[in-house]
Amino acid sequence: MKIATDIGGTFTDIVTIDNAGRVIIDKTHTTPPNFEQGVLDAVKNVQERPDGIDMNEGVESFIHGTTVVINALTEKKGAKTALLTTKGFRDIYEIARGNRPDLFNFRFEKSVPVIPRYLRREVEERINYKGEEVTPLHKEDIQKWVEYFKGESVESIAVVYINSYKNDAHERATVEYIKELWPEVCVTGSYAVTNEWREYERTSTVALNAFVQPVAEAYVNKLEAELEKQGIHSKKYIMQSNGGSTTFANAKETPINMVESGPVAGIYGAAVLGKQLGIDQIIAFDIGGTTAKCSLIDGGEVKVTTDYKIDKNPKTAGHPIKVPVVDIVEIGNGGGSIARIDERGALKVGPISAGAYPGPIAYGLGGEHPTTTDANLVTGRLSPENFDMDVDMDKVREGVMKDVAEPLGITAEEGALGIIRIADSNMLNALKLVSVRKGYDPREFTLVAFGGGGPMHAAALAKDLGISKVIIPLAGSVFSAWGMLMSDLRQDDVKTNIVRLGDDTDFESINAMWKALEEKALADFAEKGISAANVVFSRNLDMRYAEQEHTVKIEQGTMELSADTYGSIVERFHEAHERAYSFRLEDSPAEIVNLHLISFGRVEKPPVAELPIIKGTLEDSLKEVRNVIFEQAGSLSTKVYLRDKLPVEVEVQGPAIIEEVSSSALIHPGMRAVKDKYGNLIIDTGVSENDR
Repeated sequence: MKIATDIGGTFTDIVTIDNAGRVIIDKTHTTPPNFEQGVLDAVKNVQERPDGIDMNEGVESFIHGTTVVINALTEKKGAKTALLTTKGFRDIYEIARGNRPDLFNFRFEKSVPVIPRYLRREVEERINYKGEEVTPLHKEDIQKWVEYFKGESVESIAVVYINSYKNDAHERATVEYIKELWPEVCVTGSYAVTNEWREYERTSTVALNAFVQPVAEAYVNKLEAELEKQGIHSKKYIMQSNGGSTTFANAKETPINMVESGPVAGIYGAAVLGKQLGIDQIIAFDIGGTTAKCSLIDGGEVKVTTDYKIDKNPKTAGHPIKVPVVDIVEIGNGGGSIARIDERGALKVGPISAGAYPGPIAYGLGGEHPTTTDANLVTGRLSPENFDMDVDMDKVREGVMKDVAEPLGITAEEGALGIIRIADSNMLNALKLVSVRKGYDPREFTLVAFGGGGPMHAAALAKDLGISKVIIPLAGSVFSAWGMLMSDLRQDDVKTNIVRLGDDTDFESINAMWKALEEKALADFAEKGISAANVVFSRNLDMRYAEQEHTVKIEQGTMELSADTYGSIVERFHEAHERAYSFRLEDSPAEIVNLHLISFGRVEKPPVAELPIIKGTLEDSLKEVRNVIFEQAGSLSTKVYLRDKLPVEVEVQGPAIIEEVSSSALIHPGMRAVKDKYGNLIIDTGVSENDR
């Protein structure tokens, strides 16, 4: 069997699949700061269930998604870190870029580097932009600064030399020398993390990797040891931000690749589900306890970017991380998002979250402020019976009344509906950011909604966007963990090589560079036990018009570049540029900036089994009828069905709720839903061609 676990802000999810396709899912509370305990609790839960797993039967693989890296970065709880850089470039990291999120924002603040200036030191060396050595590496400087760092109790060192993306010889020599002088310290060279140009972005990325490396290494080591004690001796993988997985050992070397470890697995899972159902235009939408995440999948392909930032907000430009990350929009709106009246008297929801502890008022763990989860309880959309604790509805209603309804002079039910309306509005804006704002028409896509809150909010949001179909996957509340089980090992190698395309371009040189990247990837996969026969390559190009600053990504496919084939690449670039920026420059030369090789190490996937035939009628799955408050329609008598007892391909008419232990799908009036043969819920939102 295969096991996947995913740590979220509120819950830790687990999914197991055996060779017969039997799926077991479970949830347990996340346990900060000892996050590994939540994973162990989840494993214990599925062992103790009547239909649970037996470790003695053998676990083939264990895949894990973790928030330990993003938590360390956002909370600035990493290691004491130092930086070695080329003489004269000590302050690149602090000077950063001159761009501001809002030109007229007088409250703008520069992002504070995670490495203070007194720990940023210079080494005499220089490589020019062509990759040629100008000044030899002075090892005396390295020795001097290592002794200085020891005196400052530094725990991790980042090494970033100018133009090392062209020639990394000096960086490699420096890293090796530091390891000789100080074997105990963590050290990261930029060559191991990113080979793209832009010195500030490279420096920021490597600094952040070094900052979290000791924390990530300690976490992975502890988790691995505890899993071994539990009898899980199988191969162990960690989900990366690029949508693929990697080994525990590799994750400890470059933990920055885990910055969006958990959320991206659900996006990848949505793409896999789409291929299974024959759908390749998807907006993946994940609502958890703390955040809502969404991403657009075009043509069945998950979009990946290296222009990712953390701590970016209207006041700061954020810290760039130049590693491949699934192009995802994340906002602070989830089940635990706190509702409040701001100083202007307006109702706000999020980004502050009640988290796993104390959580919403409903949890009974000391939470005093109403959240989206509490609002869904008051409106009848969630049932107190589906919580693993006794819910005091009087306290929940009292919290909504005190913090929201009384200040606005309305009832508790109206206040709860207002909380849901504001949360939906925030989520709708996020969905527009990945679709409309990037030149895509959401009406041409299917919304795949998952996470604990996704099924509750998805149908209404889809209708607002003009989307006619919503899919709630089987195991939707733990879908990110399910996506991990469907992932391959993945490696992204990005190499800056600026070339203007034309009949006189040296195509042989470009093809040779592709070959070198592929040979490197094969060697890396061989170390992970993946044979060359199981490695698949995808060549991509980052391109721009001459004199432009930024790029768009183009898939080259398997073709070799030549005077005969480059024209089709240029035309694809024109089309992609026009979609992204609404114009094309036919007369301007096109340039390649980066070669981006994506390498997949194919691993055997667990089968997806069809559900056994459930005999009976729709009424046999009816749990109860209760009043539920809907926007515009008001309080309606609503049938509540049990998802696991729902017959396949039998239509459910809205208003209705389809419940399972860990989530509830809300079917609004005028909508319809069916369960397909794989257990997915397919919701028809009632949007017609005329509406669209």
